[in-house]
Amino acid sequence: MDIFGFGAKKDAAPNPRIVNPPTRRRGGDFSFGIFSFLFMIALASIGAAVGGIAFGSLSPAVLIRGYAALALAALVYAVYPSWNAFLYALLLVLAALFAATGLRGEWALLGYELDASQMPFILGVLAAVIVGPSVQVVAQWDKALVLRLGRFHKVKGPGLFALAPLLDRCAAVVDTRIRVTDFSAERILTKDTVPIHVDALAFWMIWDAQKAILEVEDFLEAVTLSAQTALRDSVGKYSLTTLLSERETLYREIQSILDAKTNPWGITILSVEFVDIQLPKDLEDVMSRQAQAEREKKSRLLLAEAEQEIAGKFVAAAAAYEGHPEALNLRGMNMVYDAMKARGSMVLLPSNALQGMNMGSVLGTVGLAKSSSGAAALGDSPGRAESIETEEA
Repeated sequence: MDIFGFGAKKDAAPNPRIVNPPTRRRGGDFSFGIFSFLFMIALASIGAAVGGIAFGSLSPAVLIRGYAALALAALVYAVYPSWNAFLYALLLVLAALFAATGLRGEWALLGYELDASQMPFILGVLAAVIVGPSVQVVAQWDKALVLRLGRFHKVKGPGLFALAPLLDRCAAVVDTRIRVTDFSAERILTKDTVPIHVDALAFWMIWDAQKAILEVEDFLEAVTLSAQTALRDSVGKYSLTTLLSERETLYREIQSILDAKTNPWGITILSVEFVDIQLPKDLEDVMSRQAQAEREKKSRLLLAEAEQEIAGKFVAAAAAYEGHPEALNLRGMNMVYDAMKARGSMVLLPSNALQGMNMGSVLGTVGLAKSSSGAAALGDSPGRAESIETEEA
């Protein structure tokens, strides 16, 4: 029960289906801020100035009591931003203005006698208490929906505007910027009956604050739950393979379903995106083994293609060497030479290969050339030359 701002209805518990519910603004008939308080001070000061001009300067006791009454009223409005709290604020102001002093006059500084010169200031204080909360300031990205005597009046903002005291109520302040809502759907069955868990994001914005407040009780919860329903319906139409490979198609389908549902509420869905798709652990292992088998198959096919190409090159080379044994021998000798260039290397060749390349004659010729050069270097040492030839032989 709501009595003069006390015992107001508490906010409902957040829906467990909404992953990260946003912080809800405190409800009230208005928003009491620093501009409202300054406006109250300005009204009271105008009353004091009028009284001072018309009747002379006011006593400090009246001024102290008046501004203290404004501070108390501002405190009440800040804690309970409702027109029901006006009665409490008015009682505090009257008590601060007209309450008697202490029992034996110990608060004599605040004592005063009511006369006509004080009436403009007192009326200014009372007017400030009534009109002060009417001053409202709305940010550039917000829209304020105003009800007058319970009926829709208009949408105001951004900037500074005023409410009719005790008649107008700022029912809601709507943020018109682009919002992002994360939602999820657990254990959705795809077309091929695979249970998956999907986390997604929806980007949306309010383009008509009047419809968003008057047409649906809680537009945030409505958008989130509608997105979850659309996600379940859309995922159930596709197989897992299609879902993983053609996400853009699913994004557009969910967006169109949501947009058709939320447009009457003054809300448009800009885009929908998947954050994560979780598969059962067993299915992940099977898909991993399948992917490994596919990669091994591709590697074996590539190796077979390479072998086929190499075999074709060998066939072409054999055709080129056919009928030309000298060219084949020269090629074999070149390969042996390339293998023996490294110091300390050993090459093992079959005997028939050496015979085919006539390696014995070739090596003998090389040895004879080396022995001749050695004999020429020794000069008059024929016995040494003979020993070398014998060794070479």
